[in-house]
Parts: sequence; C-alpha cells; structure tokens
Amino acid sequence: MKLSLESAELYIPDGIEESAALARTTHLSVAAHQDDIEIMAYDGIIQCFQQEDRWFTGVVVTNGSGSPRSGIYEKYSDAEMVQVRRKEQRKAAMVGDYAAQFLLDLPSSAIKDAQNSAPVDDLEAILRACGAEVVYTHNLADKHDTHVGVALKLIEAIRRLPAELRPKKLYGCEVWRDLDWMTDGDKVAFDATEHENLQAALLGVFDSQIAGGKRYDLATLGRRRAHATYHASHGVDATTGTNFAMDLTPLVTDDALSPLDLVRAHIGNFQAEVESRFGKLGRV
Repeated sequence: MKLSLESAELYIPDGIEESAALARTTHLSVAAHQDDIEIMAYDGIIQCFQQEDRWFTGVVVTNGSGSPRSGIYEKYSDAEMVQVRRKEQRKAAMVGDYAAQFLLDLPSSAIKDAQNSAPVDDLEAILRACGAEVVYTHNLADKHDTHVGVALKLIEAIRRLPAELRPKKLYGCEVWRDLDWMTDGDKVAFDATEHENLQAALLGVFDSQIAGGKRYDLATLGRRRAHATYHASHGVDATTGTNFAMDLTPLVTDDALSPLDLVRAHIGNFQAEVESRFGKLGRV
C-alpha cells in the first residue's frame, strides 16, 4: 500500500500477505498515538482475540515524538523515542493478536492542519483495504487537540467512501477525557471484564510511557473498574470493567450532520438532565 510518508510502516504479526491480512479485518481502531489503541479500543481487541472470523487492525497516525520522558528515557532524543514507541506498538500488536498494525509516522502538525489532506488520503486507503465493520477512534469531546484532529480526519476519510464501503459502526472512545458525564441513554458502555491479564499486558508493553513518568496502565485499569461500579447507582455491578464511548455512527450515515453539532447535542442532553434533577427537587 502506498502511504504519504516513506517512513510509514505496516506490521503484520503473523506474516501473511498484505492484502489478505487487511481484508480479514472486521474491527479497526484509528488512534493518534502509540498506546491510545490499547487504552480506548479494548472492546475491539477482545472481540477479535483468538477468533477465526474476526480480526482487529490498529492504526497509529502520529509519530509520538513529543511524548514526556524521564528515568532511563530522560535523555532520549525525539528520533530515538519514535523508534522506541514504534517497537512498543509492534509488541502490543503481537500480544493482542492483531491482524495488522499501521504506523503512519505523521507529525501532529499535519493532524491539526485542517487543510492537510495527507492523513485523510492515508486513512481512506486503509479503510478501503480493510473494509472494517466497526471502527473505534477518539471521542469528539476529548481535551487533546491531536486526538480530536485524528477523529475529524477519520470522519472526512469515511465520508469519501460510498455508502456500501463505510463502517456500520463508529465509536469515539475515552483517553484524555472520560465520558461518564454523558447521559446514560447517550453513552455506549463496553464490557471490559474479560482477560484482565491481557489488558495489563497490552498496557504494560509501553514502558517508555510508564517508566517514563505516566502510569497509564494503572490509570486505565482503574478507570475501567470505577466506571463499572459508578455506572449504575441502584444496582449491583454488572461488570468488573467498563469503557464508555460516544456513538459517532450518525456522522457515517448523514454527511450533512456536523461533528460539532453532534457533540453539542450530547452536551445539551447532559445539561437538560442536570436541570431536570434540580426541577424534581424543587430547586429551580
């Protein structure tokens, strides 16, 4: 596959031929940085893990050169960190039994530039080659500019496709902003109960981030456990781990719908729920 940068990489853990590896994809995750996939798209990974008829492919859009670092990584240059993070993402793809892992190696500036079509071109090519039914990306209320930028580039790429080639489901998932603020009727709750050992292993391979100063492993597993308990106030826990997502599928089926308007609708529903509770308590 021809991608915009010569330095881009496609890694296929089981080594089968490229077109066959991609065509078997049923679940796809498009993420900004190395380890974002494992934080936000565990539902897709576990849906496909050790399954013959379901396969997960990951896409990391940026090179990750600007990540914070300390400890043994403190003096690593940006170029050295890029190579470390690439190696870690390949490890995760092997541990998670992925069909394939793309590393597009783009700078964050390309994602934040609304006029730069290179990321969209790459994502369109990947979508066409994979034909995934379910796609996971960042939620549109995330507080990281690059995360939201990736989601917007992905939506643009999907909208280039004819209806029959578009994914059936598109989910915006949690990384740099939880989605517990959304009303229960709006949020999608993914069960992250199964294979806690696999969850820990997938997060644990990113040593440059964990030993480098960010305990994403503990934070991610803790958030999943907290969501499971706090999701319902009047019932026992239905799971031991839960991920929340924003359903972005309306943006796949309706090209006239603005991504910002979709987020505004969710914010409006949250506001209405809060105001309604005050009303019930006679405090308006």
